[in-house]
Amino acid sequence: MYITLNGSPRDCAPATTVAQLLQEAGYGSRRVAVEVNHQIVPRSQHTSYVLAEGDQVEIVHAIGGG
Repeated sequence: MYITLNGSPRDCAPATTVAQLLQEAGYGSRRVAVEVNHQIVPRSQHTSYVLAEGDQVEIVHAIGGG
């Protein structure tokens, strides 16, 4: 199945959850915000939210600095 991740096409397995995508994309334990098709997916739903063909996913992580 193909989705768009941060503006780039990405192939992933059918029934991939947001949590699985985060692990595969290297965001594992980072604190991130995830948006699917312009809707925020709450952290509490990352393990249950299943992605679908053609979804547009944006992952944003905070960068600390001074």
